[in-house]
Amino acid sequence: MRNHSAITTFIILGLTNDPQLEILVFIFLLITYMLSVIGNLTIISLILVDSHLKTAMYFFLQNFSFLEISFTTACVPTYLYILSSGDKTITIKACFSQIFFIVLFGATDFFLLATMSYDRYVAICKPLHYMTIMNSTVCRNLIFCCWVSGLLIILPPLGLSLHLEFCDCVIDHFFCDAFPILKNSCSDTWFIEQLVIFCAVLTFVMTLMCVVLSYIYIIGTILRLPSAQQRKKAFSTCSSHMIVVSITYGSCIFMYIKPSAKDEVAINKAVSLLTTSVAPSLNPFIYTLRNKQVQKSFHDTLKRFVFHSKK
Repeated sequence: MRNHSAITTFIILGLTNDPQLEILVFIFLLITYMLSVIGNLTIISLILVDSHLKTAMYFFLQNFSFLEISFTTACVPTYLYILSSGDKTITIKACFSQIFFIVLFGATDFFLLATMSYDRYVAICKPLHYMTIMNSTVCRNLIFCCWVSGLLIILPPLGLSLHLEFCDCVIDHFFCDAFPILKNSCSDTWFIEQLVIFCAVLTFVMTLMCVVLSYIYIIGTILRLPSAQQRKKAFSTCSSHMIVVSITYGSCIFMYIKPSAKDEVAINKAVSLLTTSVAPSLNPFIYTLRNKQVQKSFHDTLKRFVFHSKK
């Protein structure tokens, strides 16, 4: 009978083994992580302090920014520590904890994007009833449902994976990911693999259907507006969300278009880098550059800060 209890840690191979490239990767990840945290914290703070940003759209945007910070924090700092210390080991418990938070925040993000698309549908297709339909109680309940849905997606496969025994300890990724870990197991992982795929596809399809249906109605309503100015104004209220949705869903579709086995790992790493590091740092700029209300709030807050600092 083999003894599997000796394996208590995994080895994270990361993005590269080249020391010079590791320095560039470290600088790149540190910059994007800082931009993500600062940018999303700025949005959260503006929505908290500005009384003009108290509608459902900004409530959801605030929660989205919190999720973006949480998601990138679950992935990036651990790898930054690995790059700076040279210690590529991670305990099995820490690895499963990382998977839990990455999937929880990632899945909740998808459900929240679907909720935000419904919010845009109500705002454009039912503007006179917007404040009634999207009241504070409804918004809080929708956020609660997003978090519960994310939790229900991760708990079944993770719960089954906790009982696995491991024969190998190498993870060919820059964070703990489900399939590289399952490859290390001595146990039969077929059912868990199918469950992971089912949960991922269920999340993707359910939320994408909600997004697509919402935008079918939104586009139909916008095209029926009498003036070009009205159409432009209506489109501008959901253009930022459409860009973020395109990046999020597009990267996932690209990841699961099966490349050759030789390129699959490299492509998955590249797309994961986009979703965990680049996208969270870009999203605050996407929302602020295309939202005059947020821009005005930022400038007003900056003026108040400068005025008080001069006193």
